[in-house]
Amino acid sequence: MRSVYVFCADGFEEVEGLTAVDLLRRAGVSVTMVSIMGRTKITGARNISVNTDILIEDIKEEADMLVLPGGMPGTKYLNEYQPLRDLLADFYKKGGKVAAICAAPTVLASLGFLEKRKATAYPSCMEGLAGAERSLESVVVDGNVTTSRGLGTAVDFALSLIGQLLGEKKADEIAESVVYSRK
Repeated sequence: MRSVYVFCADGFEEVEGLTAVDLLRRAGVSVTMVSIMGRTKITGARNISVNTDILIEDIKEEADMLVLPGGMPGTKYLNEYQPLRDLLADFYKKGGKVAAICAAPTVLASLGFLEKRKATAYPSCMEGLAGAERSLESVVVDGNVTTSRGLGTAVDFALSLIGQLLGEKKADEIAESVVYSRK
C-alpha cells in the first residue's frame, strides 16, 4: 500500500490539506496527517480545528510522498521548523516525491528543490520560487517535485498525486466518483 505524510501547522489552508487527504484516502492510499506543533489538534487558517494522526517526532517509517499544504501562517511555520526541513532534505536527496500547494512551494524553493525545475505557487508567492522556471499551470510535476497554485487547484493537485502513486486510471476513477471533470 502506498503511503503519504501530509504535514500540518496552525494556519494551514484547510481545503488544500484536507482535499489531498480525502481524495488520496478514497484512492486507497495510507495517508497520515502529521503535526509539527507539538500537539495533534491544529487550527487552520479559517479557524477550523483538525485533529492530526501523529506528531512529527512519532514518524517511524518512510512514506512514498511528503505533502505540504499552503496557507498562512502555516507555511511560515513549516518553513521555520528545522526537523521538517531536515526530513524533507533527506527524503528529497534519496529521490522521494515531494509536493506542495499554494504558498508551500516556497518551502521547497528555500531548500533548493526547485533549482532549474518548472514550478508554480499562489500568485503572490511566485517570487519566492527561487531558481525555478515559473509556470501558471494549476499543477506542475517536474521529476519528483509537484507544485500547485492554491485552493482552487486543490482537487487537480490531489488527483495528480493519485495519478503519480497509483496511475492515471485510478485518478480518473476517483475524479468520476466525486463528480469532478478532469481537464
